Order: sequence, then structure tokens, then C-alpha cells
Amino acid sequence: MTSDDRNKRNPETLGAIGKVTLEKLASLSSKIRDDVATEADRVNHEILSEIVALASNRVSVEKNESILKEGGSAWTERTESHYPHIRLHGGALEDDPLKMMIR
Repeated sequence: MTSDDRNKRNPETLGAIGKVTLEKLASLSSKIRDDVATEADRVNHEILSEIVALASNRVSVEKNESILKEGGSAWTERTESHYPHIRLHGGALEDDPLKMMIR
């Protein structure tokens, strides 16, 4: 799948992806609580948890940026080298887009 393909996803598809992701995360959480999870289940749970946290972070940043653009007061953090973000888990910057070297 190319980046163009990913960018062409419609809101319905993106919503379905989010819904399935949350359902799978809940299923994996249940398996972990019931102590029947495999190592792969635990790894997948960790990955999905991070995706959900980063997506939630992205939505929070966008909301706060909108509030600021409308003249309201909202917290954001900006540095010269990083995009606006809200810190996760005590200070993650993983939500920043990757810097690409284009020559």
C-alpha cells in the first residue's frame, strides 16, 4: 500500500478501522486479564495500546490547536524542532511525523 492509497481512505473506512482496533484491543485485554494470552497477544496489545494513545493524542492536539486559532486558551507545547504535541506517558515525542530526507 502506497502513502497515496492511505491518504485516499474515506471517513467511513477510517471509522471502521478505529472501531475494529478498539474491539481487538478490548479482546486482547480480556485475554490478558483471563491469563490466557499468548506472547503474540501481549505484543499486539502493546502495539494497539500505543496506536490508540497516539491517535487520542493527535485528536487532543488538533482540538487545542483549533481553540488557539479561534482566540481561546488551550495548552500546547511547541519547540523549534517538533510539531505541537501533548506529552504521553511522561514525555513521548513519537507522535511527531518522521522527518524525510528528500534529495
